[in-house]
Amino acid sequence: MIRSRLHPAWLVAAVAFVALVGAAGFRATPGVLLHPLHAEFGWPLATISAAVSVNLLLYGVTAPFAAALMDRFGVRRVVAGALVLVAAGSGLTVVMTESWQLILCWGVLVGLGTGSMALAFVATVTGRWFVRRRGLVTGVLTAGGAAGQLVFLPLVAVLVRDHGWRTAALVVAVAALAVVPLVVWLLREHPADLGRPAYGATEVVPPARPEGGAAARAVGALAAAARTRPFWLLAGGFAICGATTNGLVGTHFVPAAHDHGMAETTAAGLLALVGLFDIVGTVASGWLTDRVDSRLLLGAYYALRGASLLVLPSLFAGRAEPSMLVFIVFYGLDWVATVPPTVALCREWFGASGAVVFGWVFAAHQVGAALAATGAGLVRDRLGDYALAWYVAGALSIGAAGLSLLLRRRAAEEPTFVLPVVAGRRAWSYRG
Repeated sequence: MIRSRLHPAWLVAAVAFVALVGAAGFRATPGVLLHPLHAEFGWPLATISAAVSVNLLLYGVTAPFAAALMDRFGVRRVVAGALVLVAAGSGLTVVMTESWQLILCWGVLVGLGTGSMALAFVATVTGRWFVRRRGLVTGVLTAGGAAGQLVFLPLVAVLVRDHGWRTAALVVAVAALAVVPLVVWLLREHPADLGRPAYGATEVVPPARPEGGAAARAVGALAAAARTRPFWLLAGGFAICGATTNGLVGTHFVPAAHDHGMAETTAAGLLALVGLFDIVGTVASGWLTDRVDSRLLLGAYYALRGASLLVLPSLFAGRAEPSMLVFIVFYGLDWVATVPPTVALCREWFGASGAVVFGWVFAAHQVGAALAATGAGLVRDRLGDYALAWYVAGALSIGAAGLSLLLRRRAAEEPTFVLPVVAGRRAWSYRG
């Protein structure tokens, strides 16, 4: 039998990319819908931002459990179910009348759905299917999720302007459902299921079926990793990463620009440019992660991000000035460039359990994002502008650079992470 020259890992990566982009659609809407929801229902921006915070928090907290569920029940089932949750949460918002319904639909349902296809999903796919080009593929998939969220913004903004926010929500629901058949048809679990080694490997390795429940494995990973210094350094830096991207810029850039007289469609277009340049930056970061010390990369990314946020308040104007365009390009290149080196460091320190541990690191990312989303809304309500939020975010980013540089390289002879999990009376371990 003649085998295809194209390794099936690339097809799996392509389907994962489409699923990540499809899930990103609804996550593109918060910044565009803040003012329309405020105008229609009279809810304070802080209340609407709280729904965003629930979304961001669940998006992160769900990730480690989703990674464990993928090991237990399969990637295909988890991702298909997650897309259905996204569609349900998006579609049901069109009939809401109370702010708690916004939190339930926009926050809980969409948060759980998108969290199941978060960066732990990326780590699971790349960990199973790739040995060679792992950093590069991590960068591409990460860019797909983040850039998809931002590239949807102009479409959502136009739909909101011309047809109302309900039409935009329904379009996103249909888009998420449209991806489900593709996932069911083409997404495969393990290369060994096809009798193939992972890309870049030479031997077919049968998948090890974990014992115990998914929840026990996820909680056990946190309990064990939390006893290590590298986990807290990675989690602390990634919490600041979330605060300065999804939480602050992703949620509040459009209303902040609108405060200075810029049209919301123009501001959404600028965030879409961030998404486009994010593709370049994150793919390049994945390529660099295969070649450069990940600690140095993280230190540089966070420091440069902090410097850019400190100057952002002086760049807002009624139109997109050249200085703002420079910021957009620079910030786009740095948006989620932090992900490939962070995934690599989780894999270096925590071995075969790296995807689950990264899920908890990513949960910290979303805790930071949730705090920033609500905090910036409170700053705007109390002070009348966002300036303080930008300055605090810039200082925190520079602090994250310091945390990253405090990580040391794991010595070759140092034992890799051992994850003990107790299921009933039996204890078992994962070794890198």
